[in-house]
Amino acid sequence: MPLPYVDLPELVLLPAGELHPRVGVLSLKPFGILVAAAVYVGARAALSYGAKRGLSSKVLGSFIFWVVLVGFVGGHVLDVVFYDPERLRDDPLALLRLWDGLSSFGGFTGAAIGAFLWRLRHKAPILAYSDAVASGLPLGWIFGRAGCAVVHDHPGLQSLSALAVNFPDGPRFDLGLLEMLLTIPIAVGFLWLQRRAYPWGFFLAVLGLVYAPIRFALDFLRIHEPERVAGVLLTPDARYAGLTPAQWACLALFGFSAWRLQRTLRSAGEPHAFGAPALPAAFATELGSGAQPHGAGQDPRD
Repeated sequence: MPLPYVDLPELVLLPAGELHPRVGVLSLKPFGILVAAAVYVGARAALSYGAKRGLSSKVLGSFIFWVVLVGFVGGHVLDVVFYDPERLRDDPLALLRLWDGLSSFGGFTGAAIGAFLWRLRHKAPILAYSDAVASGLPLGWIFGRAGCAVVHDHPGLQSLSALAVNFPDGPRFDLGLLEMLLTIPIAVGFLWLQRRAYPWGFFLAVLGLVYAPIRFALDFLRIHEPERVAGVLLTPDARYAGLTPAQWACLALFGFSAWRLQRTLRSAGEPHAFGAPALPAAFATELGSGAQPHGAGQDPRD
């Protein structure tokens, strides 16, 4: 039997016109709450792992801020460019409405750009900080995909599977729910792996190697023709040579992650592979300590 279709209402804080005649309803929406929880939980998990490995919480917090901020911008811009190019042609200002549509791989791309912008600004290596973020990402991703699941914004093909959701127009896969369920064992596995130290880059590589095949397979469950779901006419994702933009991104992510894992394992015998990197100059001055040589932090294996 398919799973029930749950439609969570928004929490109204102030009715329309209560604050000002021109101000509409002020409310907390389930999706927004869960996305905020995803950012908070993922950041806390990353900071916790970073502290175990000797990373400065202030430096890592700054890195997370850049990654999240640019990630959200990239998530929206690339969603419009690759998934809805006709919308961009008809309404170029759609690029500025950051709240209207997000792409997960657009977010990953934006996060990578944010990381490199942080690197340029602080002239500091980013592998250790990126690895810390990757270590906490699956835990936060559970909440992010839970947000997709409660608003049912990724309906898939019709199905009578026990994992299908009984949408108003009939049972079909809810891809947000499926990805949330598949992320749970990844998050549990990452928490278990964090009991010991690995060379920097390990979690960054493993995350891509695990997530890319899952997402690649799930995208085959997306609708192929325009369909009306829950009263809304949905159009299928754009496809390039038969694959969605996310599937092409999965191939690139898997290749990068395999390369990254190889580099990480080869570095295991080098001192800087485990130690905390030197503080960027700006933070060393602010924290009142001289910057240590790169890799001079305590080896967590000791």
